[in-house]
Amino acid sequence: MMRRQKGFSLIELLIVVAIILIIAAIAIPNLLRARIAANESSAVAAIRTLNTAQISYNSAYPTVGFAATLGNLAGTSCAPPTSAGGCLIDTALAGGTKSGYSFAMAVTAASGLNSGYQASAAPLVANQTGVRYFCSFEDAVVRSGAASLAGSACVNTVSPL
Repeated sequence: MMRRQKGFSLIELLIVVAIILIIAAIAIPNLLRARIAANESSAVAAIRTLNTAQISYNSAYPTVGFAATLGNLAGTSCAPPTSAGGCLIDTALAGGTKSGYSFAMAVTAASGLNSGYQASAAPLVANQTGVRYFCSFEDAVVRSGAASLAGSACVNTVSPL
């Protein structure tokens, strides 16, 4: 008389592990692409936020013009806001890094007035936290490209979102 064995055989366990590995091999690249897409969407939203903040700042402080730095748009004490801290963006964005992207602000000064600005976003790790670069200037159109869009590259880019 044979006794019945309890449990799974080695072959059955190996088949289950192989199926799990196949599913993981299919799912992980899709998850990474989804994270990149989410980071890029967040970067575009942040650039739009910076455009809105710059327009508000320029209206509130006409003797200054546009804010020279991200810090000028943020501020720590918002009672009341000043030209040194306009309290228009969150501190994470003012820190220059958010959702896998780094952000920068540059201004064009003329006659003591900041008459123009350029906001740019670059992935912290190219092809890992993001694939595209984004920028905008005082026309408030967000532009994208496959390479860095700092400086005159943003103005000359013809691929608005």
